[in-house]
Amino acid sequence: MNWEAAITLFGSVALIFFIGLTASRSNKTSKSFIQDYYLGGRSLGGFVLAMTMTATYGSASSFIGGPGVAYNEGLGWVLLSVTQVATGYFTLMILGKKFAIVTRRYKAITMVDFLKERYQSKWVVLLSSFSIVVFLFSAMAAQWIGGGRLIESLTGLSYHSALFIFVITVLVYVTFGGFRAVTLTDAIQGSIMFVGTLVLLVAVIIAGGGIPEIMADLQAENPNLITPYGADGTLTPAYVSSYWILVGVGVVALPQIAVRAMSYKNTRSFHRSLIIGTIVVGMIMLNMHLIGVFARPILPGIEVGDRVMPLIALEVLPPWLAGVVLAAPLAAIMSTVDSLLLLVSSTIVKDVYINYLKPDASRQKVQRLSMGVTALLGIIVFLMAVNPPDLIIWLNLFAIGGLEAAFIWPIVMGLYWAKGNKHGALASMIVGITAYVLFQSFYPQPFGMHAVVTSISLSFVAYVGFSLVMDKKLAIGNK
Repeated sequence: MNWEAAITLFGSVALIFFIGLTASRSNKTSKSFIQDYYLGGRSLGGFVLAMTMTATYGSASSFIGGPGVAYNEGLGWVLLSVTQVATGYFTLMILGKKFAIVTRRYKAITMVDFLKERYQSKWVVLLSSFSIVVFLFSAMAAQWIGGGRLIESLTGLSYHSALFIFVITVLVYVTFGGFRAVTLTDAIQGSIMFVGTLVLLVAVIIAGGGIPEIMADLQAENPNLITPYGADGTLTPAYVSSYWILVGVGVVALPQIAVRAMSYKNTRSFHRSLIIGTIVVGMIMLNMHLIGVFARPILPGIEVGDRVMPLIALEVLPPWLAGVVLAAPLAAIMSTVDSLLLLVSSTIVKDVYINYLKPDASRQKVQRLSMGVTALLGIIVFLMAVNPPDLIIWLNLFAIGGLEAAFIWPIVMGLYWAKGNKHGALASMIVGITAYVLFQSFYPQPFGMHAVVTSISLSFVAYVGFSLVMDKKLAIGNK
């Protein structure tokens, strides 16, 4: 075990853990456990909002899986990955003030609350809840695996031991901390990510002898590594462009991101978050994926892509500094894990149990159930992560695409199109989810693009078509 790196890494995690537990104490004095635990009291400032969106979105896929794919594919994957620069901007601009105003009027705590009030349909709520649970289990498994891989590479422990350490830490942190603890510590985590990726990129460039020498080494190995088309030429313009939807505009439909857009304090916080979030996401995504490519000449022959980032940090940095820098991706993974756990927990407790099973549940009952469900979900995902794939990014991208196919039009059209109704929302979710799963299973790149593009196109047609047809039928029936 590399003791210096391990001590600094776990020291950083312990600090984050302490801040989370301290912040959680404020929940005990709140009059609304549900609103504080799941939404932070709608009191986020601009900097905290920007960092919590960045830290939640910047996950194991971005910091562990992404650099691993860039290591294999070259600069083409860097080009594809920087489409994420618009993530926070598009989310806040599309949802914007309207979403915050509407959700406050509806007294919505979760995204499903918004859909419930907007469409007044039990089936919309149940299908939404089912979709969130199913797809986010895949996303959470990716985060568990990423945390385990990072600790494994750093400490020399077995993958299963490293995974166990990571899971226990996160479960205690999020179960007792809730949303307020998550968002406050996200400000620290986002800052660590921003500085850490910059330090590591500079160290990798120096270790590789400078950018010209690194480029020459890549070209000597495979000229395709320095082209936009990937190592084997499969990154076509249509495929790369489709990622503008998957990890750019479409992110507006991710429940874990959308809930952030209803939690800011005021207009000033909203505007400040737009600027800070766009800059930070752009820098982090560019730096991390460049690190993956530039690591190839320095550490050739890494077989498991998910180990590239921690191994290159240990190679080019002093051990103590590597531990500090590796706290960046670990912070991102922790942030995403706790956000997803809270989201799935709130779906089960708030959107199903309280809405349909026990509306008059006491605060104490809800508190115990929320914490218990959160812990149980974490244990289930741990079992799913025991046998990991070599690259977790595909698990995460599958979950992102599925959630976008299910929710993008019920959210966006529900905000901006008055004629949208429950029939259109149900049709959109059913068509989007079905199309996405079928395309991923049998035809993963329709028209040379990622399956999410075709899926959300079909779900849009379903939303508009069924809304108009059923609206006309209801109008005729009322005459």
